[in-house]
Amino acid sequence: MPHRQRNGLGWAYMGGSFELKPQWERQPQLDNITQVCRRALDLSTEDRCLVTFHGDGAFNKDYLGEGPRGKFLLRVLLSVDPKHKTRAEVTTLGWIRRMTHVPVPKVIAFDDSQDNEIGYEWILMELMPGVLASKRWYEMPMDQKKWVVEQVAEFQSQLFRHSLEDAKFQSIGTLSPKHFDYDMPRGPFRTSHDWLSASLGIIFQEEEDEEDQEDQEDENDEKDKEDGNLEDTKYRLQVANKLTKLLPKIFPLFQNPAEPTVLWHDHLSLSNILVDDDGKIMALIGWECVSCKPLWVATGMPEFLVLGRAREKEPNKDYPGGDDAKRTRLYWIRLFEFQQTQLRKVYAGKMKQLWPQWETEVASAALKLDFLGALGCCLRGWSLDKIEQWIDAVEGGAFPRLMDFLEGNVEG
Repeated sequence: MPHRQRNGLGWAYMGGSFELKPQWERQPQLDNITQVCRRALDLSTEDRCLVTFHGDGAFNKDYLGEGPRGKFLLRVLLSVDPKHKTRAEVTTLGWIRRMTHVPVPKVIAFDDSQDNEIGYEWILMELMPGVLASKRWYEMPMDQKKWVVEQVAEFQSQLFRHSLEDAKFQSIGTLSPKHFDYDMPRGPFRTSHDWLSASLGIIFQEEEDEEDQEDQEDENDEKDKEDGNLEDTKYRLQVANKLTKLLPKIFPLFQNPAEPTVLWHDHLSLSNILVDDDGKIMALIGWECVSCKPLWVATGMPEFLVLGRAREKEPNKDYPGGDDAKRTRLYWIRLFEFQQTQLRKVYAGKMKQLWPQWETEVASAALKLDFLGALGCCLRGWSLDKIEQWIDAVEGGAFPRLMDFLEGNVEG
């Protein structure tokens, strides 16, 4: 796919999917990062400033630092949306700190340009205490897990309340930082229809790019591709066309006043939650690319509670048949599913307590969330046959849950 190059940023498709993955065209240098930290913290040449690589995400690399006034974190950012993306993250963190009690890092300094020693945009912030919940979750007692879930629900309710009642947000955030070179609406969007229609437009634009590439390839290369990705692309386009026809039947084309929206962390995994030894949440991190979404989107479960089939009965370690290793593996899988099922109930119960209308909001959002899930699968080229079966069922007047198709609980 042709993409206008941004300084230091490249793109590549992930193996076996239609999903683009950002690539670092050059690596940030530790000496340059240290220089930036010294200047931002106003340190002298005699002051100690030790910086080490910490980890990376989809669009960033994190570096831990320690100086005379304590520890800090510097995040180096890929310029997928120059200036705007960095400013958005800084503004989001500032708004959360002012309006809520949600624990998020304080921004010390930032540079939304590439005109610096690192050659990338960056944000310098305080280092939050605690360890990643992902490192403790499987050994954590169930009571602690329930408390983590209840704390997340409390933080979510604060974000929703201040979004709706104080800020009165009425627009939907921009599209993913991918595909910034496409000539299409980027947002903010006034309605769910406009937002989802723009997301579907990515699929059709990718199809045009695929056709352009075919025209540039010679005949031998074309034959090699006939039975592979080309057929997948055509099938994905077929499913996308069906979703496009279904879209206005679920989401109104016009909406006045504009749709109320809330700040929604749609990547709240265990790797974005910091906890102490007792399970108290010390920080929610990973606010990069977070934006406002319609309330119906936010009725979904936080990302760390989504995985796992529903299982109401607690498993027993003593399964008949099979070897010990297989029985043990099966037990832990079923225990995870059982616990996830219980924790989803904890989250729903806490949200109902905090928002009396929560159950009504969740019920009215079910079909909309399924459409969003189907669109996400179509964008990635996943489970297209199952998505098509779900669309046909909805068009036929039945409303089974999308997950039942994806898990094979509904016959095609």
